[in-house]
Amino acid sequence: QIQKAVRYDLEGGGTRTLRVLTVAGSDSGGGAGIQADLKTFSAAGALGNAGGQAGGSVFGMSVVTSVTAQNTKGVQGVHIVPLETVVAQLDSVLGDLGADALKTGM
Repeated sequence: QIQKAVRYDLEGGGTRTLRVLTVAGSDSGGGAGIQADLKTFSAAGALGNAGGQAGGSVFGMSVVTSVTAQNTKGVQGVHIVPLETVVAQLDSVLGDLGADALKTGM
């Protein structure tokens, strides 16, 4: 879905960067959460530019809802980010950078 969105043309035949915001928890092991989302966004942007095809890139942004201590063996701890901080992150990112797409999940 993201790859398709990246590859649309603007007026004049140009392309642009798709701004994608993930709202999710942080996985200290890097296999899930915002870390995995940002890797996926980056890969989708690379695919949009592969093979000389017309395409844009993906600029990934994040709002952290929780912080975990986890690895491949399990979750050892969780800290929920206070609602006020989540709202402040949303206001900060959307108020300045905006977003073309939003992905939520944990």
